[in-house]
Amino acid sequence: MTTYLVGSRASKLAKAQVREYIAPLRKRFSNITFTHRVILEGGDKDRKSQLSDVSAVSGGSAFSSAQEAALSRGDVDVVIHSLKDLPTANPSGLTLLPPPGREDVRDALCGATLSGLRKGAKVGTGAPRRIAQLLAVRPDLEIIPIRGNVPPRLKKIETMGLDAVVLAAAGLRRLGLDEAIGELLPLDLFPPSPGQGALGIQVRQNSTELQEILSGVGNTTVDAQVRAERALLAELHGGCSVPVGAYTETGPDGSLSLFAQVTSLDGARRVEGTLSGPIGEPEKLGASLAEELIDQGARSILDAVRGESAVSR
Repeated sequence: MTTYLVGSRASKLAKAQVREYIAPLRKRFSNITFTHRVILEGGDKDRKSQLSDVSAVSGGSAFSSAQEAALSRGDVDVVIHSLKDLPTANPSGLTLLPPPGREDVRDALCGATLSGLRKGAKVGTGAPRRIAQLLAVRPDLEIIPIRGNVPPRLKKIETMGLDAVVLAAAGLRRLGLDEAIGELLPLDLFPPSPGQGALGIQVRQNSTELQEILSGVGNTTVDAQVRAERALLAELHGGCSVPVGAYTETGPDGSLSLFAQVTSLDGARRVEGTLSGPIGEPEKLGASLAEELIDQGARSILDAVRGESAVSR
């Protein structure tokens, strides 16, 4: 019997995503064993430092570098990421496969609704994008930096005396925590991280047999959507540390419609745009919309964000 090792982070969400992905594979391939292996990332070991500092120490992403290294070494055969945490550039020898589908892409406010928050309410989030978007809509809010996995962040409402926290709806749903959602934030004001809600299925380029096995559960439409979003992010030279939000919808004619927004950290300035294109050219669509945002001033916003991040180190 053939055995494939499936790597992921150690969190409850990461384990839930592995179960979600390999369940249909186990039904389809009774002669193949899929064994899960946990890989600790820098961002999981260090919960206090800024993510930019953790990434600098790891030499890559705080939430993917160790898994990618294990995959490159052959310690595991496939890694299941949260796609939004994965850098837009693949390390040499690795490739991404189409994700199996996509959960709700929206962010969720937990503990309250946006209109129900008192003036000066304390809202917990550590993501620059979410901070910027919240302040753009509610500049009166006090943003409290928090990090950690989904359940501990939810508990911080009580332990830190917060009025609410912002989390990805996809993670809450995958963990069966739908009841914690106070409000799903509207996409026009709170576009999510590129790739949010989708899994990042990463394998070695030379593992052709495994790629053929895994290709049967991939969703080509979702793949086109996230490729457009990630191409936009790559063109903007962004990552999880910059306030870029984007999501893609597929029209009845099969075309893609990409919406994106870049917001200054204080929420005072934002540029946004929408562009449509054929589903067969998602990277071209993402790059084209990025150029439109740059023409509107996105570059100066992102340069300012990076400058502030460098000073805070």
